[in-house]
Amino acid sequence: MSVRIGVVVFPGSNCDRDTIDALALAGAEPVALWHESSDLGGAAAVVLPGGFAYGDYLRAGAIARFSPVMRAVAGFAAGGGLVLGICNGFQVLAEARLLPGALLRNRSLRFVCRDVTILPERLDSPFTRAVRERRPLRMPVAHGEGAYYADEGTLDALERDGRILFRYVGPDGAPPVLPDDPANPNGSLRAIAGVTNAVGNVAGLMPHPERAAEAILGSDDGMLLIRSLVESAAERAAAAGPVRVGAR
Repeated sequence: MSVRIGVVVFPGSNCDRDTIDALALAGAEPVALWHESSDLGGAAAVVLPGGFAYGDYLRAGAIARFSPVMRAVAGFAAGGGLVLGICNGFQVLAEARLLPGALLRNRSLRFVCRDVTILPERLDSPFTRAVRERRPLRMPVAHGEGAYYADEGTLDALERDGRILFRYVGPDGAPPVLPDDPANPNGSLRAIAGVTNAVGNVAGLMPHPERAAEAILGSDDGMLLIRSLVESAAERAAAAGPVRVGAR
């Protein structure tokens, strides 16, 4: 039996369908979770997809963090549940303080929509386990507020604790050198493209793995991240064992 993974749908989400399709392709049973629901539907993992939740009014993710579903997501994460935020989902998780730092306006002050290359910093996380080798991965970005920011102390702690999950690099894997290097599409500090929380069960990244889930889309590198989440969720669900009806 496939593992159930919830995909949160906010007013303004526009990548929920792509995410659901990619999860199904990876063998999961995806279920849409409406933002007004406080029930995660027995999901073994939760994905917050890309889009413009609540129109990104005030700032990206600022209103979505107050949705009823986010209280459930926060409780799920606190209990060790796997949560992945993609693009706008990353912004929501940062606003909800489930991930450190903030996503600011792109350095160019323009919306960026193109393929980028990211390098996984860790291969032992629930979100990268299927990658298996540390190599550049190609997938698209599409955002106006994707510049990762945190104070120097937080950045140093993320480095020290191995919580930087992905960095932007050039196609050859070389790190960006100048602040306006094309390899860093939004001007993120230390070229950070994705991070995890302290425990490692919550992660966010700005690039879209669900838009690079099949070769026909130009790259299937993103499927490695989707598969990683599905495999990790399935493993945890199996370890937890079946849920008995009426059990207390």
